[in-house]
Amino acid sequence: MDDPYKRGIRLEYFTIAYNVLEAVASLFFGGIAGSIALIGFGLDSVVESLSGGVLLWRLRKHETLTEEEEEKVEKKAVKFVAVTFFILGAYVLFESGKKLILQEVPEPSLPGIIIAALSMVIMPLLAHRKLKAAAEIGSKALAADSKETLACALLSVALLLGLGLNYTVGIWWADPIVGLLIVFFLFREGWEGWRGED
Repeated sequence: MDDPYKRGIRLEYFTIAYNVLEAVASLFFGGIAGSIALIGFGLDSVVESLSGGVLLWRLRKHETLTEEEEEKVEKKAVKFVAVTFFILGAYVLFESGKKLILQEVPEPSLPGIIIAALSMVIMPLLAHRKLKAAAEIGSKALAADSKETLACALLSVALLLGLGLNYTVGIWWADPIVGLLIVFFLFREGWEGWRGED
């Protein structure tokens, strides 16, 4: 039978690899288009890669730690994931507000739409697999990481909406409005993680 710890490790390796590619593409095309929603999405991918790295470290430490040490590592991992949500949320909030106030109009981005559509398919599947492994292991940190992956899927829906409205009918302010929607999700997840809520 497949060891859930090994499965969790494989899922985190996939998370890191996929999110690094997604971050590079999103930041590159977001920079070209001046899209804060796409840049914010790319930064979310960076945070998810960092979170994946922390979880990878935590899961690999499993065999060398006592139960008490493992509990401490688990709590640190959950807090780190929460802090990354707050940092990212603060940046996207600032940039979205600035774009709305200064009326900085982003260019339409077809590559961004493709990135969002791919994420809408891949991320829910990945989140489900992580949550299943987290339940088998009893890991709150892996469960929190699965929520971050699911948040990425929800953000991709919002991103697709914002980029789609800008691309198809030229509603430029949809992009920073989606950025503000992304901020809400990020702060909420960060707060729940910091408080240690399931």
